[in-house]
Amino acid sequence: MHVYIGLGSNLDNPQAQIKTAIADMALIDETTLVQSSSLYSSPPMGPQDQPDYVNAVVCVDTKLSAHRLLDALQSIEKQHGRIRKRHWGERTLDLDILLFADKVIDDERLTVPHPGISDRAFVVYPLAEISPELVVPGLGPLEQIQLNCPRNGLEKVEINAS
Repeated sequence: MHVYIGLGSNLDNPQAQIKTAIADMALIDETTLVQSSSLYSSPPMGPQDQPDYVNAVVCVDTKLSAHRLLDALQSIEKQHGRIRKRHWGERTLDLDILLFADKVIDDERLTVPHPGISDRAFVVYPLAEISPELVVPGLGPLEQIQLNCPRNGLEKVEINAS
């Protein structure tokens, strides 16, 4: 079952946080890393008194339930020192399930498709890079979503050797 996960970091060497998180996701039980996007830089969505973010999207194939995968992702966030201080605030690592195959999930722990998927350039463009033919349940073709989503300062970043 293909699942798309958004990654974001703006603290403690964000490029390294993202690269390490992708490697960590490849180690989740019953889950295989299929593809990852380029890294992108984007201005913060929330409070502007924080550094720019580094973002990416990965596709994994998993046999886990959505909630078991969420538990594994939250464990990776915790390993990376994630502390939730303020809404849309700075973080070492944020991992969001964007799409879980073609399922629609809406409960107290998880909403899929991710509620902000269509208006966040740092999700739309990396997602389109790895799966341009994707159809987002309830929203339509990703290609159409991308046409209506301004880049808002989103840029591909060069990978540091470190």
